[in-house]
This record gives sequence, structure tokens and C-alpha cells, in this order.
Amino acid sequence: MPSKSPSKSPRKSSARTTPPSAGTVTPVPLSLVGSELARLRATAPLTHCLTNEVVQGITANVLLALGASPAMIVAEEEVTAFAGIAGAVLVNVGTLYPERFAAMRRAAQAAQQAGTPWVLDPVAVGVLDYRTGAARELMAFAPAAIRGNASEILALAGFTGGGKGVDSTASADAAREAAEQLARDTGAIVAVTGETDYITDGERTWAVPWGNPLMTRVVGTGCALSAVVAAFCAGATNRLDAVAAACAVMAICGEVATGESHGPGSFTPAFLDALYLIQPEQLAGTVNA
Repeated sequence: MPSKSPSKSPRKSSARTTPPSAGTVTPVPLSLVGSELARLRATAPLTHCLTNEVVQGITANVLLALGASPAMIVAEEEVTAFAGIAGAVLVNVGTLYPERFAAMRRAAQAAQQAGTPWVLDPVAVGVLDYRTGAARELMAFAPAAIRGNASEILALAGFTGGGKGVDSTASADAAREAAEQLARDTGAIVAVTGETDYITDGERTWAVPWGNPLMTRVVGTGCALSAVVAAFCAGATNRLDAVAAACAVMAICGEVATGESHGPGSFTPAFLDALYLIQPEQLAGTVNA
């Protein structure tokens, strides 16, 4: 099913107490993941990242290893012009303060006006009022995708999500229905990540069952995933498939890296190597090829 129009504005919704009924969930086919990876490698999309200052290094390295081209333009005076040049934009509210929010707001608005897909990573939304309000304001600029953990997605969708700092206190399963509702409300593809990732346009939902808990012991893997989601959205004809493929590639490479490392310290180089070495044709056979 084609993804919904990126120009669709969010619809305001009243506070909710009960999530809606879930739609159909299907494991994402590895053949689809392979074709989306091949598309990304062929185009090497320029991916503009306004991201958490803690994770800029690993985010850039992940994009480079995978075959995309990262750019970390953060000055308010430059983001408007650059959003029109980039293939996609990431807005991650992890280290948020007034000057950074002003730049993020300009970048999101410029991306919407230029037709450039942009991705919102609502880090710790639902925990603190300032960033929650900022994320809701940013959603007015029609993100192509929203990628968050269960607590963040629940909070954005209007449910009680909790959250412990940047970590989720809810499971992705518990937030799947809220993700589907958020996708319907905003027109964005919504990815709620956890033990199993769920990626939805509100009607169809792909499941990504791979990954390893060791990925949560390394700073920046989630934030880097959001940048990869943005890179896959660049030039995508079907954003639901593109976002699901982004989540799948990161999870599969996380599994591979876990098998080749002894802990968090050796995981990061193994993860970057796995992203660099994974080939589209491998995905049609086995995730560990």
C-alpha cells in the first residue's frame, strides 16, 4: 500500500484512555528489505541530521557505513537552505534547548515546503513538558516518519506512556495500537521500536523481529536508527516499506555484530562492519549471511 501523503497536516485529537483496535501485522519480507537497501546504496542520499549532540559521531559513522551521506548542519542561519538540498532530514530532540529548537523548527518547516521527507525522533517525550510541547509543535510540519520507543509513541498518541529518561517503561507490543492511531492522525509512517519493531501507516503494519538487547547497552543506536530511517525515506516510493527496511537492516546487523563481539566495547566496531558488509542479495537467504 502506498504511504500517505507527506503534506497531510496532523489532526488534533482528544485525550485517550483506551487504544484503538490493531490492524493487520505481517513480518517484513527480507526480499523487500534487500531491494530497499539496494536503492539506498545506489543513491547515497544526503541525510541532514539535527540530532542529539551525544550521538553525532556514531550517527554519522552508521550512515557512512551503510552507504548514505551524513551532514550535521545545525546553525539556524543555514538549516533552511540545507533542508532543500538534502535528500532527507532528521530532527532528534534529545539535547533540546531554545537555540537548537529554533533551528529544528526552521528545518522541519523548510523540509515541508521543499517536499523533503523529514523524520521526528521524539526522545524522552512524555517525561518532560518542554520537549513534549516542542515535539507536538514540530508535528505540525508533517513529518514523513516518526521513530520512537514505546513510551514516546504512547505519549505522542495521547496515552499515558511513562518513560524513564530516554528509556521506555512500556513494551513495543503495548504501543502498537497507539502507533497505528498516531499514523492515522498525522499521515506519518510510525515506527515503535523494542524487542519487536512495529512500522505502520495506520492500516498496514510490518513487524521486525530481529535485533539483540546488547544494542541497548551502546549509546546512540536508537538515535542512529532514526537517521537511517530518514536516509531510507529519501526518494522512497513507498515510505512504509522504506522505514520497515531501515529498521530491519539495523536489527539484522545488530544480531550479526552481537555474535562477533564480547560486550558493548567491541560491539560498535562490529556493528559498523556489519552495516558496511551486508549485501542486498544476502537478505533473500539468511539474516546472518
